[in-house]
Amino acid sequence: MSESRRASECIALHPTAVPGEVMTSCPECAASVTFAEPPRLSEVVECGDCHSELEVMTLEPVNLVLAPEVEEDWGE
Repeated sequence: MSESRRASECIALHPTAVPGEVMTSCPECAASVTFAEPPRLSEVVECGDCHSELEVMTLEPVNLVLAPEVEEDWGE
């Protein structure tokens, strides 16, 4: 893997981010989503801008997707 490709796949950190703080983008509105602690796989977080519920799908790089809607269980 080339250096330029590796660099593009790294998690982008905001210039004013605290060291160890992970930032990524909301897939719905493209706002920054910040994790003060390392995110966990399948963790559900809320976007501070659009209030969408987002699920952590991968950890390296951190990838967020819209969390599935909770459906009623009709006992089927």
